[in-house]
Amino acid sequence: MATYRANPGFFEIPHAAVYALMTVTVLASGFCFVQAGGAAAPAELLFRYGGMYSTALARHDYWRLFAYGFLHVNFIHLATNMLCLVLWGGHLERRVGPAYFVIIYFCAMVFGAIVGNATHATPYLTVGASGATSGILGALLSCGSSASSMSASTSSPSLNIAFAISNSRIDWGVHLGGFAAGLISCALLDLVEKLNGYVLRCRFPEAVKVNLALLAGVTGLWLWAGQAQTLVAPAWIVAAGFVVVCCAVIKLVDLALSIRKGLAAVIIALAGANAACVALGGWALAATSACVARRSSGPGPFENLLNAFCGNPLLVTALVAVVAVTLTLLLCSKDIYRGIEDVGFVGSSLRAERNRRHGL
Repeated sequence: MATYRANPGFFEIPHAAVYALMTVTVLASGFCFVQAGGAAAPAELLFRYGGMYSTALARHDYWRLFAYGFLHVNFIHLATNMLCLVLWGGHLERRVGPAYFVIIYFCAMVFGAIVGNATHATPYLTVGASGATSGILGALLSCGSSASSMSASTSSPSLNIAFAISNSRIDWGVHLGGFAAGLISCALLDLVEKLNGYVLRCRFPEAVKVNLALLAGVTGLWLWAGQAQTLVAPAWIVAAGFVVVCCAVIKLVDLALSIRKGLAAVIIALAGANAACVALGGWALAATSACVARRSSGPGPFENLLNAFCGNPLLVTALVAVVAVTLTLLLCSKDIYRGIEDVGFVGSSLRAERNRRHGL
């Protein structure tokens, strides 16, 4: 889990997950601004690159539940949300760790989009990280953070209200849905941590936890999309089987971490799993109508990348898989070195941490 300070200040220096989410958001929104040739992006461009709209769920455009949160209407919209994320996002990541922070962030983003979609009676298009950042506020309230972090988090509603004054088209359904999702997801994660202390009794380094969470998320999305299209089995059976498999994998990783040099072996295995996910994803994309029909919505970098991929999917997938392995090994280099030098202390420290802490 995350490290704690006895007296955290009003402003917490952002950590890895906050930096990563902010970087991806700024790059995605900036890309749209560059395409538009100004500090604002038109609706047509936002729709093409992932804006959430009224019939997205009915058309199974589930990828928009995530993509919309990385796009913004203009520079002020982007700056306001990123200021909220920087101002108090570090408090939550310090409190729950990067893995749970990312889970809460994306849960708020997805549920905010679903609630926003349900509250719209007319066609709409929405973008922005407001639902996700509102979810972090809900999570801070749920986990009972310190007074200083809560005083910092109160700046978020003020910023949102200030933005609402300047923009009458603000989507309050996304804000409220994200807030509720952050509140609920943080409470559920706290329950999972408490149950883990009595059932699975596992404790992982944050790098391992983040990678496992990402792999579980990708697998869950793949099962969800496949289930929605094929209806092979009842949804509850698929969900139950997915949970059982996840628990089995978690316990196997925990057992591997308990042996000497197990941490290095687990990191290398995760790098291989990341490459396998990329390979399977490339194979699935190559078989879709996007490559079979080669239909393009217009000239642009995304369409050029799609055409390059469809022209030689095997080579592009292999290159991306190599990049995934390389990034995993580079980002986890400290843990790999720690695992290689391990003479039995890693497992002992994780067992001590497991016995010392329960819940968030």
